[in-house]
Amino acid sequence: MTKVKKTTRRDRASNARVALVEQDTDAAATPSPALGQRIRLLRQARRWSLSELNKRSTIATSTLSKVENGILSLAYDRLQLIAGAFGLSLSEFFAAESSADSASVARISWAHRGSGEIVDSGAYVYHYLCTSVRAKRMVPILSQVIARNLAEFGKLLRHEGEEFVFAYKGRIEVHTEFYKPQILEEGEGVYIDSRMGHAYTNAGSGEAWILSVNTNPISPDVIAKNHVPSKTPRRRSKQSG
Repeated sequence: MTKVKKTTRRDRASNARVALVEQDTDAAATPSPALGQRIRLLRQARRWSLSELNKRSTIATSTLSKVENGILSLAYDRLQLIAGAFGLSLSEFFAAESSADSASVARISWAHRGSGEIVDSGAYVYHYLCTSVRAKRMVPILSQVIARNLAEFGKLLRHEGEEFVFAYKGRIEVHTEFYKPQILEEGEGVYIDSRMGHAYTNAGSGEAWILSVNTNPISPDVIAKNHVPSKTPRRRSKQSG
């Protein structure tokens, strides 16, 4: 019998990132330019050298340099270290403001196939879209829904803002604090006040993906702490399309 190697969350995030790069030839040349630009802007705004960011994040200076130059990307745990070094949550990090963005009146950012920053929280695998534009009033996220029930998901989530969720692929069960669970079939959606406890779980036999637009999304690290890992091995997928 062949022994199956157990994968870690970092392995899964890395595999998903590689899969996206294989789908997008532009991404192969520059794996994560938006991430590198964001880190450089935040670092320069604080007048930090790469060595200073290394001290604050514990990530090697050579790695930081490669990320800023679009040669490398970062796994979930290292993104947490970077965001923490700047005193930000991951959601705040992905929406970090720059003076150039705030002065612009004609901003645009394309969500090409395979684009976006990947963050694995356990219950969801997030693909943050249009990350080249910061200080957005709404945050678009394409997410693979992993948890199949509330016992696996954990506690209902609550955060400021509002959100629209669209069932992009598969069947989604919507759990809320004050209403009975409802099923979203492909092509259906729901708009909710995010301050109400809520969760989305995979109600089908195959993969499930949602497209959400949030005015103030909860940080993935909060979801990761809330998530109860399943004892059943889960299968990660390339970005659906």
